[in-house]
Amino acid sequence: MSPAMTPARSRYDAVMIGGGHNGLVAAAMLGKAGKSVLLLEGSDAIGGMAASREFHPGFRTAIPHLLYQLHPAVSRALRLHRHGLRLAAADLPTIAFRQEGGTLALGDSRGAGDAGADLLAFRQRLARFARALAPALARTPPRLRTRDLESLATLGRLALGVRWLGREEMRELLRVIGMNVADLVEENFADPTIKAAIALDAVIGNAMGPRSPNTVYTLLYRLAGKTGHRAGAIALPKGSMAAVAEAMAAAARAAGVEILTGTSAARILVKDGRSAGVVLPDGGEIASDLVLSSADPRRTFLEILGPAALDTNFVRRARSWRDRGTTGKLHLALNGLPAALAGAPARYLLPGTLATLERAFDSLKYGDLPERPPIEIAIPSLADPSAAPAGKHLLSAIVQYVPYRLAEGDWSNRRTGFVETLLGTLEAHIPGLRAQILAQEFLTPADIERMTGASGGHWHHGEIALDQVWMLRPQPGMARYATPVPGLYLCGAGAHPGGGITGLAGYNAARQAIADGRTKERSRP
Repeated sequence: MSPAMTPARSRYDAVMIGGGHNGLVAAAMLGKAGKSVLLLEGSDAIGGMAASREFHPGFRTAIPHLLYQLHPAVSRALRLHRHGLRLAAADLPTIAFRQEGGTLALGDSRGAGDAGADLLAFRQRLARFARALAPALARTPPRLRTRDLESLATLGRLALGVRWLGREEMRELLRVIGMNVADLVEENFADPTIKAAIALDAVIGNAMGPRSPNTVYTLLYRLAGKTGHRAGAIALPKGSMAAVAEAMAAAARAAGVEILTGTSAARILVKDGRSAGVVLPDGGEIASDLVLSSADPRRTFLEILGPAALDTNFVRRARSWRDRGTTGKLHLALNGLPAALAGAPARYLLPGTLATLERAFDSLKYGDLPERPPIEIAIPSLADPSAAPAGKHLLSAIVQYVPYRLAEGDWSNRRTGFVETLLGTLEAHIPGLRAQILAQEFLTPADIERMTGASGGHWHHGEIALDQVWMLRPQPGMARYATPVPGLYLCGAGAHPGGGITGLAGYNAARQAIADGRTKERSRP
């Protein structure tokens, strides 16, 4: 790690803890509002999980590998296009490998590929449901039992969005939103690969199986995002996912934000019952009346702030927050591409069947490794040559149902065997892949925690489930980003609306902090 940098001054209007994408968005919004802002990032690179890293000479990647949900409001507010954000490929098609052999093209957000009209109609219906819910994701959750006009307007927009679906569609949304995705796809499809592919999209990144409640909601949450102004589209940024964070950092710097890497906040200062700044690792203090944390809730409240500043019930709920990661990451440096992957850029799935997905989830529940791990694959170098040396390719794969902690043994003695399972699974569907491998890396949730600081290595800073979203994220009474400590706000993926590279948690939190500050100013005698 490079030597820690020194802040230019001892007091700022706002201090941001963490340089993940939400922290960068919030810092930029505060800077654009005219505030002096210091952003502290403990690692050497900004971006958090989206930070670029070289796992083998010339092969660069990030933990997330596809862009689903970057919100247009964030892109417009930060003018990310002007700061260099470009898409190497937009609206990637999805191709699923069948368990028995062969593939099934599932199309992109505009079509259904080989799967036909039934899948297209299903997608269009889910897209309508997702559009009805999307406005609630882009705004601060409303207060209940209030006459606050903003809260009433938010509730009204949500109600109208659902009502505009029409009577039949509204009833169907209310029927399915709490369902498990297995029941939904069983109702609509006979093809086992289609059913498993949709189910994998609903559970990926969460500790849920296809028959877990709420998994239709998680699918709608995923579809509610837009990339390039197209709902549900999947894209590859030019320059990898790190390019998204770099554009956000450029927007923040243009707004006057001071960004320090290699420098973390060791502790949040609390004086007279409110946040008063941060303490640096060397003991130095930075004063500020406004502190925002893009770290996860567990780390923010139990480590950086500390339980002493919180009441007992809050601490108990913070310790009960479900944030144990379930997703691993496989990187392969390839000398060339096997024929099965050598076409146009696409997202590939190895979903198995509903039964194999459920059995893999059963293994996770008991701290064991799945025999048939479900996998999502991207080849970023097909669209973005900067991901690998000339003539070489990068394979990036998300592996679902990887335990954070194993019930028997540990990763030091089971990693090699599991990587062999993964490579065997890939080779069975992609003949010739092993012969092209120059180097490999597998990251467990524990590795992701160590690299990024995210508790449990959870990509979303906590489960996306109906009891941990909207007005309940991360705790009842704290959904509007303000914490029990006045002046301290949570702005990471552990806040509303949750995970994914949306930027909305940072965007909403900064706007709420600015609005609260104006209210405070108006209330002064």
